[in-house]
Amino acid sequence: MKIINLAVAMLTGLALTASYAETAQEAAVRKAIEPRLGPDAKVVSVTKTPYSGLYEVQVNGDIIYTDIKAQYLFIGRIVDTKTYQDYTKARLDEISKVSFNDLPLKLAMKRVKGNGKRVIAVFEDPNCGYCKRFNATLKDVDNITVYTFLYNILSPDSVTKSRDIWCAGDPGKAWDDWMLNGKAAPAAPSNCVAPHEQVLELGKRMHVTGTPTIIFTDGSRIPGAIDAKALEARLAAISK
Repeated sequence: MKIINLAVAMLTGLALTASYAETAQEAAVRKAIEPRLGPDAKVVSVTKTPYSGLYEVQVNGDIIYTDIKAQYLFIGRIVDTKTYQDYTKARLDEISKVSFNDLPLKLAMKRVKGNGKRVIAVFEDPNCGYCKRFNATLKDVDNITVYTFLYNILSPDSVTKSRDIWCAGDPGKAWDDWMLNGKAAPAAPSNCVAPHEQVLELGKRMHVTGTPTIIFTDGSRIPGAIDAKALEARLAAISK
């Protein structure tokens, strides 16, 4: 298969459309493209777009594009030259949304500041430098509830550190002690079990590929650390 790296596709005046039931042609494109993407590729959907006859292929939490014969693979973003709206990003934001109410919050540590009315969930690894930066940011944010999923993906000892924190008498304080001050939690008792496997499976199902990943109550997410100003703006936008 020939591959064209489409860094930026400049198209004008096109509206983004979505289809929830594949047409016969979309099904034919899926049948043609799946075996060409390799055994590890999981095609979720194929949708015809308004973009010069391209077909959107959702695969492994990402979006790529192909032609009607699945002969060419286009990797990149679709951008409107008039408005500079990034249609690919909009679609990725849409398909990555989750139902916040369906999150298994019992698998997360809960910390409440002030009235706790504003709520976020965060996937974090105890060895993540950007997570430590985000926790420093949270020191300046009030009236918020933070659910922290200990998502141990960076180092083998992340599992041990997370278990020690989870099993501490005050997990929230133990987390802050480690993330803000580098003070390790005491070793967990042998009979304490942390939800490592469950959180790992949850993150994989949600296509969480890095830490921190912040989940908001409207189902949207932001990968990576953001500053207090950006967080406040996002929370304010959701509350409107």
